[in-house]
Amino acid sequence: MGLLERLRKEWFILGIVLVIAVARLEPGVGVKGGPLKPEITITYIAVSAIFFNSGLSLKTEELTSALMHVKLHLFVQIFTLVFFPTAIWVFLQLLSITPINEWLLKGLQTVGCMPPPVSSAVILTKAVGGNEAAAIFNSAFGSFLGIVITPLLLLLFLGSSSSVPFTSIFSQLFMTVVVPLIIGQIVRRYIKDWLERKKPPFGAISSCVLLMIIYTTFCDTFANPNIDLDKFSLIIIVLIIFSVQMSFMFLTFLFSTRNNSTFTPADTVAIVFCSTHKSLTLGIPMLKIVFAGYEHLSLISVPLLIYHPAQILLGSLLVPTIKSWMVSRQKALKLTRQPKAPVKV
Repeated sequence: MGLLERLRKEWFILGIVLVIAVARLEPGVGVKGGPLKPEITITYIAVSAIFFNSGLSLKTEELTSALMHVKLHLFVQIFTLVFFPTAIWVFLQLLSITPINEWLLKGLQTVGCMPPPVSSAVILTKAVGGNEAAAIFNSAFGSFLGIVITPLLLLLFLGSSSSVPFTSIFSQLFMTVVVPLIIGQIVRRYIKDWLERKKPPFGAISSCVLLMIIYTTFCDTFANPNIDLDKFSLIIIVLIIFSVQMSFMFLTFLFSTRNNSTFTPADTVAIVFCSTHKSLTLGIPMLKIVFAGYEHLSLISVPLLIYHPAQILLGSLLVPTIKSWMVSRQKALKLTRQPKAPVKV
């Protein structure tokens, strides 16, 4: 019984291992243009399902409250679109003296310039029980900002410029993020009592969608014929990416939990995921536009192709630890805020 209970709790991590193994064995099934058609099922249906699910499960007052949390939004957007790319640029000045392929290093810089994703940070925040409403707002808002800011950052750090189809990307984001969220909120108004009575497994539904995203992402990674890297370079890049992610997650955690911070533990969870995650869905099309005709486009794309599944994998593995911290921190804060009983003389 103990083993079955443990398996039930760890099903998501087991699911990650399983989908990666299946993707490695048969990447053609979930690759772009394959039988699963991820360019439709993931890009549109899966992302829309995530935000419809969020709209259905989120209390309207929580979403409204999150919109007014300006300090949190500023922290996430400045860290993601200012500090992150600048810190990577400084780090790359040191790496430039190493024998690492220069196009891979340029690829690392493009990762730093990318906006946050519109799905993984939200799902992981929800899995922990953090401030999901804040995660939704910052993921969506950051993606909209990134459409304008990311090409400018690429121009600043790499000297590459191109015209970006703002209208088509804006309309895609609006249809897959904003519209499903609003529909979810409208539907919630009519079935609110039923939802509170039945308590559907919204977290499990989102986790299943995330497994599907992980699977198709790894299918694309394993099936890419243009990625011709020696194992040493690949291992070095993977180690650098995991180090960068861990360092930035720790940094955002420290900043958001310092003594004079006004962020709650639930806010910290949203900050850690939203500030350090980068979008593959927006990133790859942007790279193809900005670096159109580049001979080394496939090498430039490698770090982002690694970063995206790595952030989901790392975040998923840390869910139990972060959840445990958040719950204990909330209990501690609740105890300190309780009025002390008067001492009888």
